[in-house]
Amino acid sequence: MATTLRTVPPEPPLPPTVLPCSDPATGERFGEAAVMDRAAVVATVQRARAAQAAWAATSWAERRAVLSDILKYVVQHQEEICRLAVRDSGKTMVDAAMGEIFPVCEKLRYTIAHGEADLRAERRTSGFLPHKAARVEYLPLGVIGVIAPWNFPFHNFFCPVIPALFAGNAVVVKVSELATWSSLRYVEIFAEVLRRRGHSPDLVQIVTGYGETGSALVTSGVEKIFFTGSPQNGRKVMAAAAETLTPVVLELGGKDPMIICDDADLEQAVSTATFGVFNACGQMCVGAERLYVFAGIYDAFVREVVARAQALRQGPPLQGEVDVGAMTMPRQLEIVQELVDDAVAKGARVLCGGQPRTDLPGNYYPPTVLVDVDHSMRITREEQFGPVMVIVKVDSEAEAIRLANDCPYGLGSSVFTRDPARGERLARAIAAGMTTVNDFGLAYMIQSLPFGGLKISGFGRINGREGLRACCNEKAMVTDRIPVRQGMALYPVRPATLELVTGAVRAIYGAGIGKKARGALQIARSLLSLARGPKSTETT
Repeated sequence: MATTLRTVPPEPPLPPTVLPCSDPATGERFGEAAVMDRAAVVATVQRARAAQAAWAATSWAERRAVLSDILKYVVQHQEEICRLAVRDSGKTMVDAAMGEIFPVCEKLRYTIAHGEADLRAERRTSGFLPHKAARVEYLPLGVIGVIAPWNFPFHNFFCPVIPALFAGNAVVVKVSELATWSSLRYVEIFAEVLRRRGHSPDLVQIVTGYGETGSALVTSGVEKIFFTGSPQNGRKVMAAAAETLTPVVLELGGKDPMIICDDADLEQAVSTATFGVFNACGQMCVGAERLYVFAGIYDAFVREVVARAQALRQGPPLQGEVDVGAMTMPRQLEIVQELVDDAVAKGARVLCGGQPRTDLPGNYYPPTVLVDVDHSMRITREEQFGPVMVIVKVDSEAEAIRLANDCPYGLGSSVFTRDPARGERLARAIAAGMTTVNDFGLAYMIQSLPFGGLKISGFGRINGREGLRACCNEKAMVTDRIPVRQGMALYPVRPATLELVTGAVRAIYGAGIGKKARGALQIARSLLSLARGPKSTETT
């Protein structure tokens, strides 16, 4: 039977042009923001475009200096930044420090250290044209639009902006309506640093509102869109972007499998799985949403994770020391409960948790452990985005891989085993954009690696060299290595013209020295014929 969710009395209605900001952990409303219409979004993009022209001409050294100042600010103001994120998202201060501060600092460090090398012009072979020099230039696109989700307010804002800004672009971010209050402060960090270094604060701006505001950004004339969200909304973004042929990078969530082999270190697997499921109340695109545990270790694993889940403290993060905070979006509690109810109706058992908390003031779902799960249940295929550990017992590697890949998502994954060869074998077999052996989520923290997924998890990559270059026009450039002023006269076409072309093909691509030599001889005869000029057709 479905659980009836507790509702919080609604606040007084606001005008449709005003967006309310509230704390999901307490229900407290603490501010409002403007709902920006299309005209306001287009004006914001125009200001960004005007500022970008000067920024594109800056040196790598100056861009590094800007990012270095931002890094110093973040390090010096960690607590303030975390508190802002906690107020908007409901996560704990520890979750904010780990999931907001660490990735942003590492993204800044990587870009400062390696950004220039990743975007420096790259020489390429000129093939059969040795007199030409070939290279790829990584040039700014112009204005990049970002549509950010709500689960990590600081991280989801800063991490797309950093590579886009370093690549010479301006950036306009449509922040989530559920993370607007903190974003109004976060954008001032960029503004303060840019002003201090003599640059326009219009280089990084936010637009606020609901879906219509995001749609306006997609069709506003920006050169590229980076979207993070659900597959359903990703399809809408693609459809809107198709109207103007605006390219998109889509990160559309995951349903990450974690395979725990019978030779895994039990303590390591239990600790990592607990973190992977319950960190940020399960609201992570790379959260461990499906655990495939080998039969030989299953009972011991379940016993340990249940004990740990039951011991986790939950409550308002800023009112005391807790392990698990609130969920950000009220609707997400309903989604989680629908999936748990469906699983239970089909034979799964809830060992702890399983219903929303009615004794706390905000959006709380308790740490939950669900066993006897199989793939007839929606919770193995649909992203729950909540603190539910879904455990499936498996008997073999083949079964683990088959079930891990039996899912429409393909973002991240994990494998636990003491056998390095086994870990490599299983990791390669999982259909995902990333796999970590004997750990969880580290692919994102290693900023040299690309981040992205397969299937409905989206396409395109962020992070690393690939992420930086995704913010650029990858322009092919061909220049003279040895100037040849006399072009090859192919027009008007004469009988020897075709012989010249076919001879060149044989000389360059023919198999064996003999065929290449015959091609070279054909070229020589053709050139000699062309040099003599056309034969006269006049009669005397």
